[in-house]
Amino acid sequence: MKLLIPYAHVNDPQCVQVGATLQLPGLSLLLRDLTLVETVTGSEQDLSPVHEQMHARVLGLDAADGQIPWAALSLAREGGQASTGGCAWVTPAHWQIGMDHILMLDPDTLALQEGQSRELMQAMVPYFAQDGITLTFHSPLRWLARGDALADLPSASLDRVRGADVRPWMPATATLRRLQNEMQMLLYTHPVNDVRTAQGYQPVNSFWVHGSGRLDGPLPVGEAPTLATELRQSALQGDWASWARAWQQLDQNACRTLREELRAGRPATLVLCSERNALVFEARPRHWGDRLRRRLQGASLQQFTPLL
Repeated sequence: MKLLIPYAHVNDPQCVQVGATLQLPGLSLLLRDLTLVETVTGSEQDLSPVHEQMHARVLGLDAADGQIPWAALSLAREGGQASTGGCAWVTPAHWQIGMDHILMLDPDTLALQEGQSRELMQAMVPYFAQDGITLTFHSPLRWLARGDALADLPSASLDRVRGADVRPWMPATATLRRLQNEMQMLLYTHPVNDVRTAQGYQPVNSFWVHGSGRLDGPLPVGEAPTLATELRQSALQGDWASWARAWQQLDQNACRTLREELRAGRPATLVLCSERNALVFEARPRHWGDRLRRRLQGASLQQFTPLL
């Protein structure tokens, strides 16, 4: 079992303050019995957050920053074969444009209905087609885009831009920048947005491209990790009280399950991620003296947060 925990720690003063008193007995027992075998150093400026990089590595995907082909992988899994063309996810979004920022609201807060999403996508299809990009509905907040222009396109993860200024993360290609400008004009007067505004919802006035790249060859054979998503929403929203409660639930569930695997003598790996770095823990043979020392001293998340 490989347990991957994104946002186990966030380099925010309030998170540090809350985390300093967080009691996680299940995690402490795991950290006592596992050995830190690797520190993966990333950056808050990476297009792909470190938890996505680690997820890709476990799966056996070798991809450059911002080119982990999540959309292509999903298409290949659903269709049974890999697509040699470029793919990406397109997420409809609301941008608040100010004098010195372009803030993208978290798409999860849009309450976008399937019918509305399909109607908006159909209005945008001809514009994308002019640049050789086809759009297919996947879910209200995920449309599948396919086209050669996406094959080698670096794109920032949606986690980087939720509730954030998108300007530092804008795609480098003129094609997508032009499409974003055109879609803002198209969507400004779209009937779906008139209905949404009348109902008190934010209009959809732009989109974000992410998960871009190509998947050549067979599907990756790496065993998928257990991806713990419990901390993600509260961390991205900066709700640290909720983050602490989510950690305690995670501690009682996934951490307990991983420890049961460890006690049964099966391989166990724990990966703790912040928004920039990752720590990899594994079961390794130890001298009896080291085992006794660790049992007496214990271990905790706070002990390792300086590395995150």
